[in-house]
Amino acid sequence: MIRAPREKTAEEQVLRSATMIGGLLCDGIGDAVSIDADLPLDRIVSLVYNTLQGAGVRITKTEFVSCPSCGRTLFDLQTTTERIKSKTGHLKGVKIAIMGCIVNGPGEMADADFGYVGGAPDQINLYVGKEVVQKGIPFAKADDALVELIKKHGKWVDP
Repeated sequence: MIRAPREKTAEEQVLRSATMIGGLLCDGIGDAVSIDADLPLDRIVSLVYNTLQGAGVRITKTEFVSCPSCGRTLFDLQTTTERIKSKTGHLKGVKIAIMGCIVNGPGEMADADFGYVGGAPDQINLYVGKEVVQKGIPFAKADDALVELIKKHGKWVDP
């Protein structure tokens, strides 16, 4: 058992615990987390599941990967990510990458199941794994095209 030093707040305690155990879980050491903090049980359980998900030990929900915004980003990354999450966040075990540009996006999303990448102004390219499968989709139609692509590959379930 690893016990994190006591922090000032319960949130800090949970964050410290998750940080300490997360690396071990990523390395394949252990498969469970127990957090002792003065928080409601549902909050602790949520944080534990998020820690296990982040470490890749338990995939219980959709995972979203997004690159930090830079000058080459071709759309508002935060609002686009939130919009895609609202449409696909119920899919268990699916990893979706939302990348702002064609320069670094494909490399940074290499282990995602599906990729949504800015390819040109007002256009999105969609990927399955590392392979681009649709290019130049108008931004206004790209979310629906992503959902259709997920359905086509048998990863869609109705919410």
